[in-house]
Amino acid sequence: MDNREEVREFLTSRRARISPERAGLPAGPRRRVPGLRRSEVAALADMSVEYYAKLERGTLAGVSPAVLEAVARALQLDDAERAHLLHLARAADGSDLLARPRRRTGTGRPWTPHRSLQWTLDAVTAGPAFVRNGRMDILAANPLARAFYSDLYATGGNQANLARFQFLDPAARHFYPDWQAFADMAVAILRTEAGRDPHDKDLHDLVGELSTRSDAFRTRWGAHDVRVHGTGTKRFHHPVVGALTLAYEGLDMAAEPGLTLTVYAAEPGSPSEEGLRLLASWASTEAPAAPPARTPPAG
Repeated sequence: MDNREEVREFLTSRRARISPERAGLPAGPRRRVPGLRRSEVAALADMSVEYYAKLERGTLAGVSPAVLEAVARALQLDDAERAHLLHLARAADGSDLLARPRRRTGTGRPWTPHRSLQWTLDAVTAGPAFVRNGRMDILAANPLARAFYSDLYATGGNQANLARFQFLDPAARHFYPDWQAFADMAVAILRTEAGRDPHDKDLHDLVGELSTRSDAFRTRWGAHDVRVHGTGTKRFHHPVVGALTLAYEGLDMAAEPGLTLTVYAAEPGSPSEEGLRLLASWASTEAPAAPPARTPPAG
């Protein structure tokens, strides 16, 4: 996999954001580049300038874990960025092929959740629960999640995809009071997935569509930010029950590598808990239909 451009842009963007002061180096006069110079990163990583320049030109194939760790340290990468760099290196030399889940081929049928997975989702009655892939397609959901994302399912244009909803649906600006932060998260999740599976054509198509149709997406995509989206708290404004503040947990699915089970929950005794109870009542009679079956999750 020739991912040299992706590697080059990622390393360059990380180098540009670190000031000499942050790296413990003197700023000095007449700096012509933002952030650190290549020579400074090389010195921090204890390697020659020529070798680091080769890495930053996108040549990661065959690079040892020790070298990757030295670069990560020099560029002060966080855990998500370190993982992203490792994925880029694996993709560069093809060593990700065995680690990548096998694609389902030859069935001609759309992917549907195993019935036990749907039973599990339906057993979660106090909060929205759903399964998504790295492209942010919602593949399966409990009734409360379908009610929670009622605006997502209101039109077919979103295709049950959270990124399309985020950037292309005007309803998202109302649903997400912290729209800018949610937009940053969405793009970072997609960028992380692009590093994990650079062979995913559906992801490439989605990024191309969003880049063409959304300036906000295109600008964020160019920042090369990545993230591990595992736990936290988010604010929402549901069109039926109003303001909700919900904690979330994202769990990797061992039986379906590349998929994430996400469950939202409200603090016990809070107004948001009451809001979810009202939403559940509404869902029992008014919730939209289940999302359509989708193509197999990319690996």
